[in-house]
Amino acid sequence: MKFTPIYDKNYYPMIVKLNDFRKAVEKEESKLLKICVERNKGYNFCYDLQIFADENKKEENYGVAERIIKTILWVAGGYKIYIAGDDYIYNRIKSAYSKTGERAFDEKFMSGVYERPFEVVKVSYEEFPEKKSCSLKVGGHLDGCRIGFDAGGSDRKVSAVIDGKVVYSEEVVWHPKLNSDWHYQYNGIMESMKTAASKMPRVDAIGVSSAGVYVDNKIMVASLFIKVPEEDFEKHVKTMYLDIAKEIGAPIEVANDGDVTALAGAIDLEDTAVLGIAMGTSEAVGYINREGCLEGWLNELAFAPVDYNKDAMVDEWSGDYGCGVKYFSQDSVIKLAENAGFKFEDGLSPAEKLKVIQKLMADGDEMAKKIYECIGIYLGYTLAYYSEFYDIKHALLLGRVTSGKGGDIILDNARKVLDEEFPKYSSISLSMPDESNKRVGQSIAAASLPEII
Repeated sequence: MKFTPIYDKNYYPMIVKLNDFRKAVEKEESKLLKICVERNKGYNFCYDLQIFADENKKEENYGVAERIIKTILWVAGGYKIYIAGDDYIYNRIKSAYSKTGERAFDEKFMSGVYERPFEVVKVSYEEFPEKKSCSLKVGGHLDGCRIGFDAGGSDRKVSAVIDGKVVYSEEVVWHPKLNSDWHYQYNGIMESMKTAASKMPRVDAIGVSSAGVYVDNKIMVASLFIKVPEEDFEKHVKTMYLDIAKEIGAPIEVANDGDVTALAGAIDLEDTAVLGIAMGTSEAVGYINREGCLEGWLNELAFAPVDYNKDAMVDEWSGDYGCGVKYFSQDSVIKLAENAGFKFEDGLSPAEKLKVIQKLMADGDEMAKKIYECIGIYLGYTLAYYSEFYDIKHALLLGRVTSGKGGDIILDNARKVLDEEFPKYSSISLSMPDESNKRVGQSIAAASLPEII
């Protein structure tokens, strides 16, 4: 490992651990572990891994397999894990992904998203499922009068788009994560959409970009409604965008903001195989495949492990260690600053703490510069790991963490890691849209989601 983050010296990238494991397994007798994670409509993600045949190394096998399975769950999504080739791994995974196991959060989350009980099943190689993938053509529709809406955690953005041209755009500060009354979010969204509608002769379609998980335009999981009671969520939130579209009288298409980021990048780059990573309040990721389509995956990589160090920072929500949110969001900047010995003033919010470091960066502070170098190192190793699951030609970075000089430092250091450590991935292009493209491009991409029939 040629690069070590100066403020996180115990960092052990998943890709380095995986490569170390593979090299060790090659030197001994091995056997094949087959993993399949199934989601809605029988779509699945399959992964093969050679593991030690030696029973004395079952814990090492499990440690790597468990992290791979967790990653696949948050890359592709699913409610059913098939395991062939190792009983010990099967039994441990079945126990972990139970209502009282180590991965109870994951079990509950996936059960809720797919509205199915979570299962872990053992199968023989002969019974192992055939690969079944999904490719969804979405976006790129610019005809007519469209509303593009982007629901962020600290502001909401809306644009009126006529035949691909933004004729009106506004940002409104709001605090959805602090409000338990669903009317707050509903009224805010409706106000923005009606404002955009008033700038056009009619509304032909509505496209929505929002953090969270959406199935058939229903809100399955979204941090914007984190304070809303479960009963109100089921009754009023799950179909909120559909209800708003019905009131406005136009078709709607809702997509995860990460997918819209990737779509915006694909439109701007005029290319495909785009992984979009937005580093803001959390890590939001989206992917457009080689065919220019969505895979129907969750892409919730905030919860996917990127650091094998078991003493790494724990994500408060999932209770797991080494997950992406602590490496590619404002949490990462804060963590690294505190590791460097920096003391923030009492009472500052995470967003305010980020601004403190960004101000130091703008003033040429050496500690701030090193923080962004650390994040760049994280990104280089993690892009190599993500390439285990995604076919990446372009990695597009967005989000407030990448604003200003810090973003360029992140890119430069990620590039160095890929070039020197992973030559086979050195062809991945790394870029950030300029400030105007970040805002306008996202709104146009969101507005382009629905097809007008």
